[in-house]
Amino acid sequence: MSKVLVITGASRGIGFATAQLFAEKDFTIFNLSRSPSSAANIHNVEVDFGGNDWQSTVTSTLLPAIAKAEQVVLVHNAAANIRDSLLEFSVDDFRRVLEINLVAPAQLSHLLLPQMRAGSSIIYVGSTLGEIAVPNSCAYVTSKHALIGLMRSTCQDLAGTGVHTACVCPGFTDTEMLRQHVGNSEEVLQSLAAGVTQKRLIQPSEIARTVYFCADNAVISGAVIHANLGQIQS
Repeated sequence: MSKVLVITGASRGIGFATAQLFAEKDFTIFNLSRSPSSAANIHNVEVDFGGNDWQSTVTSTLLPAIAKAEQVVLVHNAAANIRDSLLEFSVDDFRRVLEINLVAPAQLSHLLLPQMRAGSSIIYVGSTLGEIAVPNSCAYVTSKHALIGLMRSTCQDLAGTGVHTACVCPGFTDTEMLRQHVGNSEEVLQSLAAGVTQKRLIQPSEIARTVYFCADNAVISGAVIHANLGQIQS
């Protein structure tokens, strides 16, 4: 195999759309998630990034499978999102979100880097909430702010390796995660759509194309790409 995509959380939403697009570009796809993905030509590796044993699975299963890849694109897409605030705070829930959204990406990058030749890339899927905040999303907002810092550190640490990195920050995207977070309220979804210049939610395929563009262009390195349909400033 010459081109490999390693993506986390490709069973649905942005991850699923990204896996489909890279498959069309002749990449061999490996999905790391708790649930298998039904995307075409995909190899599923079952892991729980909130647990303590996923690193051994990656080391024993994934690394040998991609050892001969000429190009590896690593997309950190998996994320946990809960409704929380400092007023009603659970340290265990807060820690689990950070473990999945921030610690696991850093660990996974560390494990895969020895397999990543020049021309490879590490793409982080962040969020509009990586630079702003809303109520009742304390852990998620904190993790996405920190993810941008991780990407920028990645860029500096990989200087001279030929591996580039970027963080794509989607706005409100029509995914199961968003719908669950708002309680499947069409009224809330319409309100979110009204807050952008295009007056609609983003489609996962649009973010997938943005991720591919970043992976395919080394000039996009250390960059934060806001893909949000133009949020209206109040």
